[in-house]
Amino acid sequence: MQKIHAIIFDLYGTLYDVHSVAHACEEAYPGHGTAITHLWRQTQMDYTWLRSLMERYADFETVTGDALRFTCAKLGLPLLPGTARQLCDHYLRLDPHPDTPATLRRLRDAGVPLLIASNGSRHTINQVVSNSGMKWAFDQIVSVDDVEVFKPHRKIYLLAEQRAGHPREHILYVSASGWDASAASLFGFPVCWVNRDGAPFDELGATPAVVVPDLGAMADWMLARR
Repeated sequence: MQKIHAIIFDLYGTLYDVHSVAHACEEAYPGHGTAITHLWRQTQMDYTWLRSLMERYADFETVTGDALRFTCAKLGLPLLPGTARQLCDHYLRLDPHPDTPATLRRLRDAGVPLLIASNGSRHTINQVVSNSGMKWAFDQIVSVDDVEVFKPHRKIYLLAEQRAGHPREHILYVSASGWDASAASLFGFPVCWVNRDGAPFDELGATPAVVVPDLGAMADWMLARR
């Protein structure tokens, strides 16, 4: 592997815990919090992929709201407009994974440029990062709003490469999602897959450059190569 000059992070699931909305879902629907958050997240991803295939782009806030309405209908739960707004607002206030702040600080202190490339809208990404107090960490934020198609379409990886300002072989792409890691690897990034759950890697014809159990291990691996 060639020398790494920048790191691009996926946002949802990689830096931030998408299931940190579970407590709010549980408060709104006692006994259903876990079921809601898992179906909501899966539907959210399904809708981004389906919209990309149908060439019917909508921003991430719209997709998130649509996915919540489907989730509640599927589970037979009533969804009032006020409850929908309250729960969707929690997607702007996701908790970072416990290892995220310290890892980003280590990399910033080492002088590594850091970027985010996400399916979130510019507004959504900025809100999540700002609300967690971590705007200091990132040099650039790359949103699918600028290409109007969701990952894993190659357009977002190409845009991220252009924004990073280095050839793709010199940019480490970090993701906790196997499908995202696969697409980034097939695009040409060296990829670090953060496999927190010990899951098998997706069978999509790609192989990550390195597999780690958490972000701290990713930073250890990265900084040892500098």
